[in-house]
Amino acid sequence: MRGQQQVSKTEFKARALEFFRQVESTGVPIIVTDRGKPALEIRPYRPVQRDPLAVLRDSVVHYGEPLSPVGEDAWEAGQW
Repeated sequence: MRGQQQVSKTEFKARALEFFRQVESTGVPIIVTDRGKPALEIRPYRPVQRDPLAVLRDSVVHYGEPLSPVGEDAWEAGQW
């Protein structure tokens, strides 16, 4: 895998599809510059792998009586 490539916005506009295919095939991001300064990064999409427990962390708003049973009618009404 080679290093990141930098292209100007003007060059990117003229050859965008070519650059998209290059990133897809190599996996190497491309930095798009504006007046010589990095402005955008074009990179392959990678879904975020999240721990299911981390998603639920801090989601309990109220936990009043943790040892009391929850009846089916209370569960449906959200009265636990």
